[in-house]
Amino acid sequence: MTMRALLIFSLIFSLTKIVQAQEITGAWEMNDGDARHQLFFEDGFYFHTVHQGNEFISSQGGTYEVSNGVIKGKSLYNTTDPASIGSTMDVSYSISGNALSLRMPDGEAGFNRVDNGKAPLAGVWRITGRMGEDGKVADIHQTGTRQTYKVLTGTKFQWVAIDPGKKEFSGTGGGSYTFKDGKYTENIEFFSKDNSRVGASLSFDGKLENGKWHHSGLSSKGAKIYEIWSKVK
Repeated sequence: MTMRALLIFSLIFSLTKIVQAQEITGAWEMNDGDARHQLFFEDGFYFHTVHQGNEFISSQGGTYEVSNGVIKGKSLYNTTDPASIGSTMDVSYSISGNALSLRMPDGEAGFNRVDNGKAPLAGVWRITGRMGEDGKVADIHQTGTRQTYKVLTGTKFQWVAIDPGKKEFSGTGGGSYTFKDGKYTENIEFFSKDNSRVGASLSFDGKLENGKWHHSGLSSKGAKIYEIWSKVK
């Protein structure tokens, strides 16, 4: 194979992976009896949560890439199987219209598309700054292996607090969101620590500035907050 042919092959292969990643990006859902499965793919991260009505059942997630019809994932947290954290898995998939089919070891699972993962706030975020009582914003420096992520697709959100190094899970919550005219609103659909929070709506002021998300308002406990979030690269 000539150098030119090799470069063309590499370009086609790279473009194919990009197209596949774009196809699967976004929010998907599946109903299994009374249980609702929510599955998010965004910026190389996946999150899969199951809830039944107001009751939180389970959640797992990690990083992924796609190649030749296969999702290659690596677990960062798993509420039902902490021992699997750090392991990898390959899942074959196919997409037809707005339907996603995953070929799992125990059978095939079918999901329907909720959105395509495109919106001004779409991405995976980590908090990198917070305003103190003195009114000044201070940088937050990550230490240890504890991690807190917030993923936003086109219409859905989920936050998760985990420590992959210790194989620990601290909590998660999520649902739908809107962002319009500088107002960010969350509608909670699942919450692992307190299912009485399900159905609540929280509104904040929000803006994008130099690629960072400025998030301010009152917490669920009434405390004033001003946070700066940055996208995970």
